[in-house]
Parts: sequence; C-alpha cells; structure tokens
Amino acid sequence: MLKQAIEDYLLWMISTGYSQPILDSAERALQQFSVFITHRQVPWESIFTYETLKSFQKEICPLCASAVRGLSKHLFMKKKISRPIPKKAHTLSRIYEEYICWYGKVHTENRSFIFCITRVLAALDKYLQKREIPLAKIKIEQLDAFLGEYTASYSAQTKKTYRSVLRGFLRYLYHEKGIIKKDLASLLIGAPVYAQAKPPKFLRPWEVEKLFSNADILSVRGLRRYAILYLAFTLGLRPKEIRLIRLDDISFSRMEVRIRDRKNTSPIKLPLCEDSIKAIAAYVVGARPKSSDRHLFLRFRAPFLPISASMVCYEITAGLRAAHLPGSAYWLRHTYAQRLLESGASIFEIKQMLGHESIQSSRRYIHINTKLMREVIFDETL
Repeated sequence: MLKQAIEDYLLWMISTGYSQPILDSAERALQQFSVFITHRQVPWESIFTYETLKSFQKEICPLCASAVRGLSKHLFMKKKISRPIPKKAHTLSRIYEEYICWYGKVHTENRSFIFCITRVLAALDKYLQKREIPLAKIKIEQLDAFLGEYTASYSAQTKKTYRSVLRGFLRYLYHEKGIIKKDLASLLIGAPVYAQAKPPKFLRPWEVEKLFSNADILSVRGLRRYAILYLAFTLGLRPKEIRLIRLDDISFSRMEVRIRDRKNTSPIKLPLCEDSIKAIAAYVVGARPKSSDRHLFLRFRAPFLPISASMVCYEITAGLRAAHLPGSAYWLRHTYAQRLLESGASIFEIKQMLGHESIQSSRRYIHINTKLMREVIFDETL
C-alpha cells in the first residue's frame, strides 16, 4: 500500500512539473522511508505520524523530512489518510483526536480547515491541563477566558474563526458524545461591534485608465496580473471566485465565463468584454505554465498548483501600487458596483451581478452618486 502511494505521488510530481533533481531526491528519500517502514512493520494508521517521522530521521535520514511530509500531504488531499504529518507533535487527548477524525469524515469538502482545528484544540487542551480543568465540567467562563488569552493578538476575523472552531467542538461533545451536559456552543459569542460600515472606496475613470495603461504585459507575471485585473474590474468578481475559474468555464466563442462558486448564490454565466478576452488569451498562450491542472491561474513554480485567493488579492494590490494608486483588491469590486449604478442599473440588478444574497449587502458597495443626484434634484446637465 505504501509502495503504491509512493509511485502515485512521484507520478503526480512529474505531471505537475517538478525538476529532475527534486524528483530524484524525493525518490531516494521515499525508498529509504519505505524500507524503514517495512523493516519496522509499522501499521498504515501509524505511518504518517510525527513520532514515526522523527524516528526515521534519527535512525536513517535526517534530511528526508520534506519528501515524507510531501507524500503525507498528497495522501491527505486524496483522502487516503485523516490528516498529514504535523510540523510539531500535538499531544492531544483522545477525545480531541476523535473529533478531528470525525470532522474530516463528515466535512470532506473542507479538509484544509483541519489544520486550524488542530491548532486551536491543541491550545485548548494545553490550557485545560495546565489549570486541571476536566473537559466534562468546563464552563462558559473558562472558554471565554481561554479565547481572551489565546486570541489576544489576533485580528477580529481570526477571533471569529477560532470561536467557530470551538463551537463545532462543543456541539460534538454535547450531541455526539454526551460528555458535557449543556450545549455551550450558543453561549460562545464575541463582543458586540458598534462601528458603522465604512463607505466603499472606488477608482475614478482617470484612475482606471492609469491602472491599465501602466500594467506590465511583457513578463509572465505581468500577463497573469493583467488578466486578473480585468476580471476584477469588468465583472466585479471576488478573489475567491477568480482563483476558482477553470479553463472549461471560459467560452471564447460566446465571450462568457461561468462562475461556479458564488457566495450564497447559484452559479452564473457572465459576459466577457473584448479586452478581458484578449487579456485572458494572452496569459494562457504566453504565460500559463503547462500543467494537467485545469484551473486558469496557476503558480509559476512547480508544482504548478492553483493560486490562492490571497495571491489574487496580492496581484490586484500590486497592480494598483505599480500605477501609483491607493487601494486594495476590493476597490475594483466597488468600482464595478459604482459603474453599474452610474449606468442606471437598479439595486436589484446590482445585487444579481455582485452575487449577493440580500439587498443590504449590495447597498454597502454603492457610494452616493453625486452626479446623478444633481441631475435629478437640480435638473443639471454635467
């Protein structure tokens, strides 16, 4: 089973464009690892653990950790193992391990979130052990104290994510295991936020012209950034929606793109303007790495995997900085909404194009249109 897994992993490395020296190094390391596991007669469920890797490094190959970790991540993404080898040993109690395995089986579409769950539960386990608090008798005050101490230096969004992790664990303890006598998940809430929503910021027409006239279209990275900028500006797409676009979603003949995963809404087909088509075609022909992966935007270093949403944000922000313009990735989405408003689109049409579930979400994207206001109220022609 391990030998077959190694062969599949090496073939995957070849298909994703790893260089020959890296392939040779990985093959040697994994062959040594296979011999070590066979000699030790390690069962499958214990192969990809922190302790097994450390024993292998100590006895056989101190510099082979990256290859073994890469294999474990590959098997994890293929759903062959419950989780990859952690970077540090998390000596979690059995109930925490059981929950992580249960979560991985139930929420198969969100397996990458297991890294976050493991980190938070390891911190909670350590916190409770240090204070000798039994998990069965935990109180909401103790959970609040833990979150206050553990997340003190984190952003509001990260705190919200970690509270969500704990709520899931508490529901598991109450509904699935019956370890705690009260469902504490609903009591675990954050502090109220009283700040008012900030008006959205967008680019003026001359700033838009400056953004694209200063774009780099001579380098491979520049071509990728150029295509991303056009998709964000002409369609108002979120970074996540851009990163998930696949080659099969684009129809050059019909000049449209299918957005499969819209936040809280159904998939939709959107029209592509001629400039967007040209930008995408230039990137695909002149810059996109050759790979079996069907995602449109890929990394430029092997393995040629899809770029992340954060990389999309970085590319948009970098494009703005290169044109000496302020702003962030969502400025282009705000600009798209503003252009729809100025063209006479209704709030319902703007809601549909932005992929919002409620009109209230769309309202936050639309700044007061002073030009239209003056035309209607004062009957001015500007």
